[in-house]
Amino acid sequence: MAVEVTSRDRDRRERRDGYAAADIPVYLLVDRDTCTLTVCSEPEAGSYRSRVSRDFGAVVELPAPVGVTLETEKLRNYVQ
Repeated sequence: MAVEVTSRDRDRRERRDGYAAADIPVYLLVDRDTCTLTVCSEPEAGSYRSRVSRDFGAVVELPAPVGVTLETEKLRNYVQ
């Protein structure tokens, strides 16, 4: 699994595509600009087949092989 917290636009595209190309099974993007979490999974041919976004405050399920549940309410405290 790879996790990124946004700092620049390249976190949203270049790194995601690089992780998919490397067959990282789950990529989690914590986007401070939009106050969302995006879970990408099922890498295939250099991109992720599944992408699900949820607002901060939602309960987010990370798919296998990670298989954990994230409570995201506290992430609101870190957005300026």
